[in-house]
Formats: sequence, C-alpha cells, structure tokens
Amino acid sequence: MPLGGGNKCGCCQKTVYFAEEVQCDGKSYHKSCFLCMVCHKNLDSTTVAVHENEVYCKACYAKKYGPKGYGYGGGAGTLSMDRGESLGIKHEVAQPHQPTNNSNTSTFAQRFGGSEVCRRCNKAVYAAEKVIGAGSSWHKTCFRCAKCGKGLESTTLADKDGEIYCKGCYAKNFGPKGFGFGQGAGALAHAK
Repeated sequence: MPLGGGNKCGCCQKTVYFAEEVQCDGKSYHKSCFLCMVCHKNLDSTTVAVHENEVYCKACYAKKYGPKGYGYGGGAGTLSMDRGESLGIKHEVAQPHQPTNNSNTSTFAQRFGGSEVCRRCNKAVYAAEKVIGAGSSWHKTCFRCAKCGKGLESTTLADKDGEIYCKGCYAKNFGPKGFGFGQGAGALAHAK
C-alpha cells in the first residue's frame, strides 16, 4: 500500500480508499471509475470482462472481441444495426451487386481446366468457396438475391430463368398479385 492511505485507481490514478474500493484483475478502482471503456455503464463482478488492462461490460466485450459473422447475433430473433464503429471496428465496403450476366446455362460449357465458373461473376469457382444452387455453381460471396443483394442459403432460395432470388423478392416480382397477396393488411397491389 503506497504512502497516502490506499492503492492507485486503475482508471484515474488517484488514491483509492478502502470504503470506495473495487478490485478487478489485481487492480483497484473507485466505484465511480469502474465503468465500461465503451458504453460507460457501471460494472460489477457479474458484468465485467477484462482485455489487456481494459474493462468492458460483457456486451461491449462481445461486440469488440467476440466471434463475428452469421449465427453470432444478439439473441433470439434480435436485429441490430450497430456495426461496431464506436468500438473501432472497420468494415470493408461491399461491392455493388451485379446481376448474372452469363447467358450460357450449360454447366459443361462453363467448365475449363477442371474448375467451374460462377454464374454471377464468370470467374473460376474452387471447392473451398463453392455453393451450388439453382443447378449452378456460385462463389459464397456471389450467392445473393439478384434484386436486393441479400445473402442466400438453400432454404431461402428461389430461382427463375437461371437467376436466384430471396423468397421475398421472388414473391414480389413473380408471385400472385392482387387483393391479399403479400402487401399486408388487405392492401391492393396494382400489377404492371
């Protein structure tokens, strides 16, 4: 214990007296300084997560250092538009969506040198990145709806004329039109 009555706070570096002390990861903090580095919420022993001498709430820690990608959402049925910019996470800019421009539907004609050609970008598709849908091979990154660009899976796929769509866009563009079909609450859609 340093001269002056207490340990130094891990946040403000001022003296921490026993009555206001919170200990975490071998360091002392004032109760008022024991806050998440990102969202500044008060922390306690059940909500704290430590990473390289920085303290976070479990939610911010998971966003910044946890696993990323499909299947690692915020819980049952939640949708978050938070992309983590406040946490210093940089995102690559998505390339604009390109509809399929390959008019040749014969998979035999698309083969060259043992690899298949992606229907969307016309580049070689190798086994590690190949997805098969609508009778053709696609890159995982090209396996998207032709209208909205949404990523697809075998259960969310609908195809028409060699192009792939999400079920929502397929229903809107090729499904039945009129009273009670897809526009919600009895709205009438004008078919073109």
